[in-house]
Amino acid sequence: MNWQVAFELRAGILEVQVALQGDRRPVVLIGPNGAGKTTVLRTLCGAHYPRTGRFQLGEEVLFDVKQGVFLPPERRGVGYVPQGNRLFPHLSVLDNVAFGLRVETGANSRAARRNAAESLLGVLDCTALAGRSIAGLSGGERQKVALARALASRPRLLLLDEPLAALDVVTRRELRNWMADYLASQSLPALIVTHDPRDVLALDAWVVVLENGRVVQQGESSTLVSSPASRFVEAFFEGLEAPT
Repeated sequence: MNWQVAFELRAGILEVQVALQGDRRPVVLIGPNGAGKTTVLRTLCGAHYPRTGRFQLGEEVLFDVKQGVFLPPERRGVGYVPQGNRLFPHLSVLDNVAFGLRVETGANSRAARRNAAESLLGVLDCTALAGRSIAGLSGGERQKVALARALASRPRLLLLDEPLAALDVVTRRELRNWMADYLASQSLPALIVTHDPRDVLALDAWVVVLENGRVVQQGESSTLVSSPASRFVEAFFEGLEAPT
């Protein structure tokens, strides 16, 4: 699958062009605070309406401002986990995941949605959490539940905004390794925003660097480590060796 997006952001034109070929590795978006990373994710999932631009996923155009095309979020087939996960505190883990199945055909009844949600929790090794409240979960458990809810609608593209933020060092390392293994086993393109270079290296991702609303560099992490195009990129990977 190839996907491209170009849209106006702040004072400039942001142009992201990434080809996801056979291995469909995750794409990681990095950049300083205020560069527009979260706006990219919100635009792709349909929560933000750009003034100009086009987004095509596979053969389907999801928005094209010139042509007047703007598919609503529920029709895009995009799963989104925002920063802080935003789970529903009044619902159990099972019902949080089942919420993501509301628009999926074949899961119209509450019982059908709950059965499908339980099956998905099993895939993510979270079955034991099904009846628990969100308040009683650890940070790592919440992130897994948020991911399960995003995957429930069987998305064609997964968007993750700082999925490992606010976790302690041990939990972050464990969840990072788990996520790397999980994404590697799926044929699902993922775009991930992070501020941690260890996430980039662990996920073996294609990296896109965004600064002031513009892409300043993109490529293999090894290229960015050895040949940074800006002071930000150099500082981001400082002290890390280029992966082989």
